[in-house]
Amino acid sequence: MTVHFVKWDPSAPMLKRCKELYEAAGVFDVVEKGDLVAIKLHVGEYGNPNHVKPVFVKEIVEEVKARGGKPFLTDANTLYKAKRHNAVDHMATAQAHGFGDIAPFVVADGLKGENGKVIKTKGVLDEVEVAGAIVEADAMIVVTHAKGHVAAGVGAAIKNLGMGCATRNGKRAQHRSVGLTIKSELCEGCGACVEACWMGAASLVDGKVHIDENECMCCGGCAEKCKSGALTEGNFDNMNRALASTAYAVLSTFKPGKVSFITFATNISEMCDCASNPGPIMHPDIGVYASKSAVSIDAAVMKVIGKLFGDHHGLDPWLQPKELKIFGIKGDLDPKIKEI
Repeated sequence: MTVHFVKWDPSAPMLKRCKELYEAAGVFDVVEKGDLVAIKLHVGEYGNPNHVKPVFVKEIVEEVKARGGKPFLTDANTLYKAKRHNAVDHMATAQAHGFGDIAPFVVADGLKGENGKVIKTKGVLDEVEVAGAIVEADAMIVVTHAKGHVAAGVGAAIKNLGMGCATRNGKRAQHRSVGLTIKSELCEGCGACVEACWMGAASLVDGKVHIDENECMCCGGCAEKCKSGALTEGNFDNMNRALASTAYAVLSTFKPGKVSFITFATNISEMCDCASNPGPIMHPDIGVYASKSAVSIDAAVMKVIGKLFGDHHGLDPWLQPKELKIFGIKGDLDPKIKEI
């Protein structure tokens, strides 16, 4: 599948150039009159400077309305505890970052992550809980900011689908696919794991390590600090496999031809938009991509920044589009890029 592309040029009228890009790629062909159209985006953790800017999202919303659709902005609550952990804080963050007056912001999985539907999938996960507002939408336009990601290497469209469209239970299943081995008999009670765990999942019980599975994200931070061998990391490649599994489940809830993708490869930071301090910019601005295929659009992005971030984070982000293609999602791992 062809991926359409416009080079980022601050001296050019980028809103106009993006509109030409969307038209060439047929982004809005997914919209029919009366459709409830999910504009899936990431509003950024509170204070994040790199997320897709509201003015570009506003133009997408206006075009959906022009096609007779009923657009709403959406994202699911986070598993980690910060400013998007519940619907009230999430909506306040969206408002603070300038998204409040564009279209209704519907938190996809409810007040506390309770609104979802279990969907059968393929790959490393057998099933996953997808956020209710995503399941019930008639069409979706996935608006993504491409950047680095500590657990996936690269966070792009498939990451936006997989983690961003899952409930807390769905997110937890993805993180747990990595695995964490606990041998409490080896624990020396030093407490390094407790200090390292930003989720508050690690504690000492009777002088031995205890991990609360309901809170643990299997990030590996505790294992990295453990010197006794009581905690060991699992297979971090499984995170990318689980993202693909969840993305497949999400896409399966839509009729064919009802999902399209826009990816902004600008402000390409070391870390994802879930961080208020996402680290240094690691690659110059590239441009904006548009496609009907999650596989193709992510492959286009990976060809430019996949190795950079894969090497930096020690992960293989190519597993995301490769797995999704194996599952039968149409697209090309070496897509034709049509610059406009």
